[in-house]
Amino acid sequence: MTEWQDDIHRILRDADIRQVCYVPDAGHSRLIELCEADPAISSTLLSTEEEGVAHLAGAWLGGQKGALLMQSSGVGNCINMLSLTKTCAFPLLMLITMRGEWGEFNPWQVPMGSTTQQHLELAGCKVYRCDAPGEVAETIGTGARFCWYTSSAVAVLLGQRLIGAKIFVEDGR
Repeated sequence: MTEWQDDIHRILRDADIRQVCYVPDAGHSRLIELCEADPAISSTLLSTEEEGVAHLAGAWLGGQKGALLMQSSGVGNCINMLSLTKTCAFPLLMLITMRGEWGEFNPWQVPMGSTTQQHLELAGCKVYRCDAPGEVAETIGTGARFCWYTSSAVAVLLGQRLIGAKIFVEDGR
């Protein structure tokens, strides 16, 4: 059985994505491993998410497509940089694992997680969403095409029902 992360990797390859930027995230861990092992994709570890917007602007100017992987809490770090995509009219594909939703244990994740889509839309991004494995391939494929055809910023939100809610174990038992 193919994992939904494998579907995303296949879509990135089919879309000729050559660069993937990311801040480490458990929800993206399988996809990050696949991208790092793929000789056709250059993977870049970021110290903060907004670096990825600038990195991928440079990749586009250099003739390469890229994708930014991040968690919903990182969207807040990118808001100012997202003006770059609108002003310079370059495509930006963001795959965002969600926190602060269904099954969340960490109250610090809720404020950004519950408003991520609205923040992205106010910043001029087209937003798509996946909550089940069967939605991943079509949704990300559609989002990627829209991104490249319209030179727009596109965010695909990967909901907590899809990635699984993290579980807090207070005393390690």
